[in-house]
Amino acid sequence: MSAMTDSVKADTAFQQTFDAMRQDPGVILFTVLQWIPERSSLRRLFTSHPADYPVGGEKTVEISPGWLGTVIDDKMPFMAADLASLREVFADSELIQRLGCGAVINVPVLDDHRNVVGVLAMLDAEGRYSEHSVETAVDVVKRNLADLAEAFAAHPTEVPGKDTI
Repeated sequence: MSAMTDSVKADTAFQQTFDAMRQDPGVILFTVLQWIPERSSLRRLFTSHPADYPVGGEKTVEISPGWLGTVIDDKMPFMAADLASLREVFADSELIQRLGCGAVINVPVLDDHRNVVGVLAMLDAEGRYSEHSVETAVDVVKRNLADLAEAFAAHPTEVPGKDTI
C-alpha cells in the first residue's frame, strides 16, 4: 500500500471515529493527536476545525504535567467538565471558549504493546460531559481501536532524513 493510500485510510478511520463521537457523547471540536515520546509532544493529524487547529500543529510546553500523568503515563481518559477545569490544563482555553466549548474529554489510543500512540480530544459546551460521556467515548475508541492504531501507525513519528542517535 502506498503512503498516500495509508494516509487516506488513516483519515477515513479518524473521520469515522469523529462521526461516532458526534452521535454520542457529542462533540463540537474534535482533534486527533499523535503522541511523539521523543519530544514529549502531540502532533495534530486530524481536526474538525482546520482553520483554528491546523493539521501538523504540535503541542508541547503548554501541556499540563497532571494531564500528561493521567493520559500518557497512566493511560487513562481525562475530563474537564467546565471552563475553569479546562483553563487549568490548556493554554488555548480562550480559543476553545470562542468555539463554544467549555468541556473536554481526552482518550488515549494504545497499540498492541499498550503504548500510547495518540490521544483523541473531544470538546463540547460547558457542562455537556459527565462520567457517562467518558465511558461512551472510551467505548467508541475500543470499537474502532484496530483501525485507529493502524491509522496512527501510518504516520511516522520520526522526521524522515534526520539522523537519530
